[in-house]
Amino acid sequence: MTEDAPLHGDLSVRVAVDTTPLDWTASPSGKVERKRLHRVGPQEAGQVTSLVRYLPGASFPEHDHPEGEEIFVLDGVFSDQLGHATRGQHLLNPEGHRHAPFSDEGCLILVKLRQYDGTGRPYRRTATLDLPWSPTDRAGIDEKVLFDEPAFPDRTVLERWAAGTKTEDRAFEGGAELYVIRGALEDADGVHREGSWLRVPPGEPLALTAREETELYLKTGGVAGLRSA
Repeated sequence: MTEDAPLHGDLSVRVAVDTTPLDWTASPSGKVERKRLHRVGPQEAGQVTSLVRYLPGASFPEHDHPEGEEIFVLDGVFSDQLGHATRGQHLLNPEGHRHAPFSDEGCLILVKLRQYDGTGRPYRRTATLDLPWSPTDRAGIDEKVLFDEPAFPDRTVLERWAAGTKTEDRAFEGGAELYVIRGALEDADGVHREGSWLRVPPGEPLALTAREETELYLKTGGVAGLRSA
């Protein structure tokens, strides 16, 4: 496999990754490590979804993010010149945004690069722990809406599933990606615990059961716009 060979670049197949046993790999910054989940394009300039770990005192030089950047803080404190983002904060940085990120105490973040493109995308920082849960039209599932704009096809939410909640027919026209923040979901392939990342092709139904109360990050409508390889 060459260095720039795509990772999970076939968007027509379902992907499930347990990130826990994956090795951390080095980034260009010696104190920032990552676990790649999806990448199409060059190692440092492709479309990427990753878990990223900043060790205490880690930093990056100032840079921009063509086609935008999305960050969800899973643990610790992620910082840049605009402030500090603690656990549960969701950041959307559109095209043209520049920052010099760092972390004094260290942090763990879910990062999506080159997946927030389009003129008019807003810059946002959302403290999700301060948001109330709202019921959905599916019994046992509540949500917190992080991004839902009529001008764009993607929608991003946090969902909370009550223990025992089942869904067998939930399909998304533009596909779906989810990351298990806590708890456990089960399907025909096994149990997806905290730290699991799943990607579902457009139109393919989700058939999942919450084995316990589970919280997850869910982006719908975005898979159809990803680059394939």
